[in-house]
Amino acid sequence: MTKKIVVTGIGATTPLGGTAEESWQALLAGESGVRALDNDWAEQYGLAVDFAGTAKVDPAEVLERPVAKRLDPSSRFALVAAMEAWADAGAPEVPSERLGVDWATGIGGLWTLLDAWDTLREKGPRRVMPLTVPMLMPNAPAAAVSMHLEARAFARTVASACASSTESIANAYEHLQLGLADVVIAGGAEAAIHPITLASFNSAQALSKRTDSPETASRPYNVDRDGFVMGEGAGALVLETEEHALARGARIYAEVAGGGVTADSYHITANDPEGRGASRAVKLALSQAGASVDDVTHINAHATSTPVGDIAEYTALRKVFGERVDRIPVSATKAATGHLLGGTGAIEAIFAVLAVHHRIAPPTINLTEQDPEIPLTVSGEPQPLGEGPQLAISNSFGFGGHNAVIAIRSHD
Repeated sequence: MTKKIVVTGIGATTPLGGTAEESWQALLAGESGVRALDNDWAEQYGLAVDFAGTAKVDPAEVLERPVAKRLDPSSRFALVAAMEAWADAGAPEVPSERLGVDWATGIGGLWTLLDAWDTLREKGPRRVMPLTVPMLMPNAPAAAVSMHLEARAFARTVASACASSTESIANAYEHLQLGLADVVIAGGAEAAIHPITLASFNSAQALSKRTDSPETASRPYNVDRDGFVMGEGAGALVLETEEHALARGARIYAEVAGGGVTADSYHITANDPEGRGASRAVKLALSQAGASVDDVTHINAHATSTPVGDIAEYTALRKVFGERVDRIPVSATKAATGHLLGGTGAIEAIFAVLAVHHRIAPPTINLTEQDPEIPLTVSGEPQPLGEGPQLAISNSFGFGGHNAVIAIRSHD
């Protein structure tokens, strides 16, 4: 028997705000979280791109100092978002063995790894911290969340590049369906705004170079889009069966109605130009939700602001929806947050949850001249979704040909 899986708590720390609510309100207001980097290494290394979607609030300011010192920035973000989501869900009383964690990161403890390498080269092996490996390992964020909440059902990690945290939410849905836990906290985090990643992505011609106007650099669907903008932060969702949520009197935001995860097996960085894997992921999510293409009322698109990527996603959506896709309200929220890599799917899932909950599609900022080859219904202003049942999909696609889509239904 298929169970209804609902969202009872959300938490986020993003370039737009230190909480989910702050991020949502800034998103609706059309604000940008992209800014010039406030450090000396961009100039030191002669980086061509010296801006990014840095976190609005440093997680080290939120956590107790001894806790923060033992965590890589990616784990700090994860813990801050998870703590907020858990409190927002009313800190459910659930046996530790029935509480699970499905978490994600695209890169993991990059800062810890590279700082340790610098220490080794400059000061020798005796100066390398003993906690280096526990801090840099990709499962460290999941472990930090698990230990903080005493979640002992499982603590699983997904690393599927930019599809990671959407896949973690799809996994949580399935784990709850299988009865492996009563409550799961799912999400993702990334802290990879570093000279190495900025230099590498720039060498790959993937980043926007609008150094004269960072806040308008991320511009999905615009005719002159020239690449994505790096972002950082984390998002967390508390998921449980509807039966469990109602029994404890929890507030329900929305239902995670299904997920679809596929692989392109095409190219390590490029999308399949025919959109076969991506379109199949959408179809799988809708099938699991027991929904048709006509039920979808909103799309939170992957839309990274790259010339090729935005077209590829549109091609995939046309395969699924046909011409109807051009009439569905679409939001491309990376215009405001930048691209949080492995954390981006969780942030956008939260935005999709709030969109169907409040019946409003967030604006897509920086859209001054829409690409005629992508005639979607996109707006620089919030778009009302109207009355009646709402069904949104949130898309994430990553290097390696990873595709993940979740379907989110309003809960009335």
